[in-house]
Amino acid sequence: MAAKKMTFEASMDRLAEIVARLEAGKDSLEDSIKLFEEGTALAGRCYETLKNAEQKIRNLSEPEEDEI
Repeated sequence: MAAKKMTFEASMDRLAEIVARLEAGKDSLEDSIKLFEEGTALAGRCYETLKNAEQKIRNLSEPEEDEI
């Protein structure tokens, strides 16, 4: 499944599905590698989304110089 323009929540759901499949160990080695690659890409996108959200929150939480 391509992760084009997936929401954060959809990416996390897909990542959970991938983890469950890999933990079940029923897929072939080739399929498992493809799932791992997809999961790694999704995890990176989720990390970036969280990092950007954290920065936005910090920017909004810091007082403006005019307010000091």
